[in-house]
Amino acid sequence: MPAPRALGLLITLLVLPGLAVAADVDGSTLSVLWGVPFAGILLSIALMPLLAPIFWHHHFGKVAAAWGLAFLLPFAIAFGPGVAGASLVHALLAEYIPFVVLLTALFTVAGGIYIRGNLHGSPGLNTALLVIGALLASFMGTTGASMLLIRPLIRANDNRRHVAHVVVFFIFIVSNAGGSLTPLGDPPLFLGFLKGVDFFWTVGHIFPETLFLVGALLAIFFLLDTWYCRRREEVLPADPTPDSRSIGFDGKINFALLGAVVALVLLSGFWKSSVAFDVAGTLVGLPGIVRDAGLVLVTLASLWLTPRQVHADNQFGWAPMQEVAKLFAGIFLTIIPVIAMLKAGNQGPFGAIISAVTRPDGAPDPAMYFWATGLLSSFLDNAPTYLVFFNTAGGDAAVLMTTLAPTLAAISAGAVFMGANTYIGNAPNLMVKAIAEDRGVKMPSFFGYMLWSGGILVPLFIVMTFIWFR
Repeated sequence: MPAPRALGLLITLLVLPGLAVAADVDGSTLSVLWGVPFAGILLSIALMPLLAPIFWHHHFGKVAAAWGLAFLLPFAIAFGPGVAGASLVHALLAEYIPFVVLLTALFTVAGGIYIRGNLHGSPGLNTALLVIGALLASFMGTTGASMLLIRPLIRANDNRRHVAHVVVFFIFIVSNAGGSLTPLGDPPLFLGFLKGVDFFWTVGHIFPETLFLVGALLAIFFLLDTWYCRRREEVLPADPTPDSRSIGFDGKINFALLGAVVALVLLSGFWKSSVAFDVAGTLVGLPGIVRDAGLVLVTLASLWLTPRQVHADNQFGWAPMQEVAKLFAGIFLTIIPVIAMLKAGNQGPFGAIISAVTRPDGAPDPAMYFWATGLLSSFLDNAPTYLVFFNTAGGDAAVLMTTLAPTLAAISAGAVFMGANTYIGNAPNLMVKAIAEDRGVKMPSFFGYMLWSGGILVPLFIVMTFIWFR
């Protein structure tokens, strides 16, 4: 039986008998061995494209499903089908489905906007596009900005031999750092907004950090891209994309649909309703249901209203979205025990990490919060990581925004900025990589990308620590 079908059967067997059983897993009782499937899927993403590229390309969904089964089946045996089913339902309804629905809507709407015309990828133009992407990211989300601009950026540089560095800096700036100023920018900040953090709090408290990081990255990129452009063999003899007389937009209806996506996300944050449905112990609120249903309708409307020629010109396809959806299904499933162990705080297997963020006098250490949140966000999903350290710092938004403002700033910056450290730190990273590879760009491997982030981002993070998070 194929792995996805087997996983679906197991889900049915787990959920149906224990649908009414609600149980939070006590992370303090778990062994670190429960984290092996999560480590396994991360290593698979890192190594298999290098060691077995053809197999990975055709079967990465089955690999993700296999690691999901490697966690779920032993978990059901150890804790019972009810607990396993409740944990699975929570991961699906509270995390994975909203995550995929939002990404699909942004992917579809942005993919329905074609920026017409042949831009020429000079250092100045590439830097300008990165600036535009950084500005858009905090208002239409890192995913929306990434999906809107990555295709024209690649097309502008399709007459050059070296393009990977352009995409890498795009991930650094547009897919991550640019989304740090509002809750619309990145999921961790949206979760903070839902917890009571003011909408404009982040722009007022981490704007200097964002300006420094984005400014430094733009300067480094401009110098690096200029160096590449000065090489004699850099430009191909013929530009694959013919010149056009003007720059314009096709599929303009999708700008309105993009506004609808933003409105639906904001509505779910501002609208408070006591109406909620208990599904196997997971409360699904009415605002979330309306948001997700609305996003599905927006997705369908975009597919219906966008002319076929626009999708053809954009070379729009579902492969990048399918890759993200399949891989993150395995990640969201195998991450269940890891998050539970982190939530256990000092009593859990990762107690040393939690203890490290507190000074001897009991006060929080912003520098340690910045690095702990950031490093875990590099490999775990940055949204639940943000929540773990938000709650570790007390979980009271009013106190965190005032008395402990440096700590909340450190948590917010770490979750958003360091999501750029790996391909899996933030969902747009993997989507941009998939689109670039689909367009023929030879992207760095998992560890190759980490050499870029380690050599460029980490030194900047160290400087930021001494300036803002001491």
